[in-house]
Amino acid sequence: MGCWRGPSTVLACLLLLRPLPSPACPAACRCSSGEADCSKHALREVPQSLSANTSTLWLGYNFITTLGPQSFPPLPGLLLLSLPHNHLGLIHSQALVGLGALQELDLSNNYLTALTPETFLPLTSLATLNLGSNRLGELDPGVLRALPQLQALLLQDNPWVCSCGILPLWHWLSHNREKVREESLLLCRVPEHLNEYPIMDFRNESFRQCQETSLPAQHYITFLIIGPFSFMASIFFCTFMGSIIVVYHNLRRESHFWRRPRICRGR
Repeated sequence: MGCWRGPSTVLACLLLLRPLPSPACPAACRCSSGEADCSKHALREVPQSLSANTSTLWLGYNFITTLGPQSFPPLPGLLLLSLPHNHLGLIHSQALVGLGALQELDLSNNYLTALTPETFLPLTSLATLNLGSNRLGELDPGVLRALPQLQALLLQDNPWVCSCGILPLWHWLSHNREKVREESLLLCRVPEHLNEYPIMDFRNESFRQCQETSLPAQHYITFLIIGPFSFMASIFFCTFMGSIIVVYHNLRRESHFWRRPRICRGR
């Protein structure tokens, strides 16, 4: 009843009844309580008008192919980022900078073939990482060591190449078995005789030949450089020494000729 005492009082009451402005929400998303659902909208990049207090971001079933160094707006409170079923093939080393609070990252069902440890260094709080159903043949274990809080890892349905190159990853998986989810689906694809063979069934003896004969890549590079150089140097040395011997014999022959006694005939 007190709100009708005067025009100014009425205005004040209307301002109090006016709803507070809602945080920014991109047109292609549905937002509520810190959650932004931007799935299934044929997006080709991450929306930039997301609210800074977004804690959950769904971006699945879009057409995002690349995450560049400025793909995400500032999202200091983001806890869950879901990017499955995109066309993601490249993640820049600075793409995830600023997402230090992230606890769960889903990159499954994409086209990823390689990942670098630098990409994941900012994710100091990440507990769950899903890399299933990509095109990974190998994975640098440095990627996993960059995640100090990692508790759950999914790597199933990738075309793993079970050669000597997978040995470092196998070592990490063997020492962190409790973190590997769906390990029965972690299968070799190449070589053919190991197709569908479970990676976690390998033992140290399986890699004995790799440990005995493998050399660091820099050693092979050294051999490639030194080999041709040594060959050319040996040819030059042999040619040089042969020339010296020929000159030496010629000089001796001429010296012997001039020293022979001459017979003088009278007239």
